[in-house]
Amino acid sequence: MRLGLCLAVAVIFSHHAALAVQTPVNLGTAGSFVILAKSGISTVPSSVVTGDIGVSPIDSTAITGFSLNLTAASPFATSAQVTGKVYAPGYVLPTPANLTTAVGDMQTAYTDAAGRSIPDFIELGAGEIGGLTLVPGLYKWGTDVLISSDVTLNGGPNDVWIFQISGKITQANGTQIHLAGGARAANVFWQAFGDVTLGTTAHFEGIIMAQTSISLGTGASINGRLLAQTAVTLAANTVNAPSAIINPVTLVSVTTATGLYTEAAGQSVDLETKTITVPKSGNIRFYRIIADTMFNISSLTFSGGSVVITYK
Repeated sequence: MRLGLCLAVAVIFSHHAALAVQTPVNLGTAGSFVILAKSGISTVPSSVVTGDIGVSPIDSTAITGFSLNLTAASPFATSAQVTGKVYAPGYVLPTPANLTTAVGDMQTAYTDAAGRSIPDFIELGAGEIGGLTLVPGLYKWGTDVLISSDVTLNGGPNDVWIFQISGKITQANGTQIHLAGGARAANVFWQAFGDVTLGTTAHFEGIIMAQTSISLGTGASINGRLLAQTAVTLAANTVNAPSAIINPVTLVSVTTATGLYTEAAGQSVDLETKTITVPKSGNIRFYRIIADTMFNISSLTFSGGSVVITYK
């Protein structure tokens, strides 16, 4: 069981030193699915899908190419192509209600991502991001986004990328999105109003939230989630849900000593030096360390726009 630190530290920061840090988009119960769509999921066999998939409000007839196996009175079906469960509204309780909630959460998450304000980058590359290395932050385009060559997302395991795209996402054949510096697909969110198309043998990283459809070319792969307001189309693809990593040391914070502590946004943990670097918040905050071993906060220093907490 993870234990809370006995010492909390309150620090006052001036507002001019505060830094904007994105928090992950809350997927709600939609985060239980590696593929979730409203109007259908199809595949040209054989795809390899790791994680649960589901459709709603369309019924199971819109899940094609998977050769579903449904046991009588079961809330889910199975498929040789899916390491997980397959859900549709016509299955027994509680599946219909759960799917309705998940689809609602998918729409809420899309609205959250689309509504994030004060972007760090606007119209970067005029929509062409091929060849770029992208740091964490909020990116906004009023156009389509093209990935014509490899892209690298470079940041730590707690850093967040949110891409707001008014048009389509088109990834060229054979190109790849790379994660560097410990970046995690679970913290990368691609919100697109238009269609999302991954080219043949392309590799993608992150959570795709599309207002319309998501299509994967033959042999394309993704480490992330496919959440579509219409349909998802596969063609001999590999789709893996991003792994959930619990850091051995996590900094949590709150604005009042009696409040509910939550994970401190933007933190970077160095296990070797036993330090945690977190952006200045612009107000009073109380900090605690959550870990499997009891630690104490031994010092607190300032470095630029960040506070460095040392523990032992």
